[in-house]
Amino acid sequence: MATRTRRTQRRTEALSRERIVEAAVELLDTAGEGGLTFRALTERLATGPGAIYWHVANKDELLDAATDAVVATALAAERAESAGRAGSVGSAGAAGAAESTGPAEPTGPAEPTEPAAPPNSPQDKIRAIAFGLFDAMEDHPWLPTQLALQLSRSPWGSVTPQIFESIGRQVRALGVPEGHWFTATSALVHYILGAAGQNAANSATARTRVPDVDRAEFLDAASKAWKELDPDDYPFTRAVAAQMRDHDDREQFLAGIDLVLTGITALHLPGERGSTPSPAP
Repeated sequence: MATRTRRTQRRTEALSRERIVEAAVELLDTAGEGGLTFRALTERLATGPGAIYWHVANKDELLDAATDAVVATALAAERAESAGRAGSVGSAGAAGAAESTGPAEPTGPAEPTEPAAPPNSPQDKIRAIAFGLFDAMEDHPWLPTQLALQLSRSPWGSVTPQIFESIGRQVRALGVPEGHWFTATSALVHYILGAAGQNAANSATARTRVPDVDRAEFLDAASKAWKELDPDDYPFTRAVAAQMRDHDDREQFLAGIDLVLTGITALHLPGERGSTPSPAP
């Protein structure tokens, strides 16, 4: 009886769409898109192909479902992180007021500073969304290609609206005029997916083509090659060779987001530097 119960539970789990998608993600992570076959999936789930076809019609639908699941997880993690930050800010502030017995270090007169963005601000949430997608693409090397296909092939599917909604809500919260919501959000989405996707591709290439060379060695070799370029044809590239060698991927990614955000606020928010264009007709 116990054996029959375990078999029934296993069969029920294998027949759920969620378990099928979970197994597909596992196969994609270990074997890539080429390794995702219905035969491999049936072996992993210990079931027959008919059971899988009952839930998923073909490989394209399976890829779409796997992409949707990974993106939804990344965005859900960001929302949970944002909620946690909001709670921790309040509790930390209360604890600090109750427990503080004096400054940890001697302090002098306060220096004038620019007003900081409030905790859990729209800018912070955009950065959190961006890093959630950055990490998802790093963890799932097949994801950048699938996201590019989703954006170009089926923007009406579930993935593109999820990403646009998450970022677009924060663009709206920034105070950007409605006539510029789509352009500002698109600029952020394309930067985030493009830069994170390129970083994931670089990491995948390093793992597969030069597995015995670590990142520092790889960048050092590239930097030396840039420095040896013709100074008349490549003066700029030679000048930034050392910066390329020493850069941090996540810091560079964040710097790009901040550049886009600075441009959006400068162009579209009243009181920021620059003029505010009239909304598009």
